Parts: sequence; structure tokens; C-alpha cells
Amino acid sequence: QVQLVESGGGLVQAGGSLRLSCAASGRTNYVMGWFRQAPGKDREFVAAVNWSGTSTYYAVSVKGRFTISRDNAKNTMYLQMNSLKPEDTAVYYCAADSRVFVGPVIMSTTKCEYWGQGTQVTVSS
Repeated sequence: QVQLVESGGGLVQAGGSLRLSCAASGRTNYVMGWFRQAPGKDREFVAAVNWSGTSTYYAVSVKGRFTISRDNAKNTMYLQMNSLKPEDTAVYYCAADSRVFVGPVIMSTTKCEYWGQGTQVTVSS
């Protein structure tokens, strides 16, 4: 069993930055990622990273602006978000998946096994 707790959300002006964290407990040698859901929209993939941190995958909408990373010694994953836009406003969710065939790319189209409760990110124009 894996428990995921997000933090770091908040209100920021367009062009600003935020760093989200996801603290994991339990067995954590899994692929992990970030998803987001804006009001009235479906949940969408943002970024994912493999267990060792050597492989990452990003949604086109955030590539070049967001950076995903993880510190396994701290059982924590991060999402550094720069050059934020109002359309980045959403609840951001941390996810993890234990299935061997799920890597960062597959995670983008898979219903993940474990989810956090989410953290709100609001970008004002």
C-alpha cells in the first residue's frame, strides 16, 4: 500500500513559479507522476518519472516549463513549475503505479493505482 500527500500549491501570478511536493509512504519504488484537473474538465496527465529518476515524460502543454524530479532518500517527488499561465490553474494530483509494465509514457494514458488528495494551484492573470 502507498500513501501519497501533496503540498506546495497556492496562488501565484502569471509568469511566476511554484514547486509541488508529493511525500510517499509505504513501498515507493514505483513510477510516479502528476496529473491535474481544472474545473469542468477531465483529469489530465502532466508529467511522470521512473523510480530511478532517469526517465521522464511530459505533456506537450507543460514541456519546457515544468520539471519533474524525485528524491528517493526522502521518498518525495517534486514538480517545479515555471512560467505559469492562467490555464495551468487546476487541482494537481500525485500518482503512483506498481505495475511493472507502467513506465512514464504508459502512465500518461493509464488509470494509476495510487492517488493523493490533490493540491490547488491558482494562476492569476
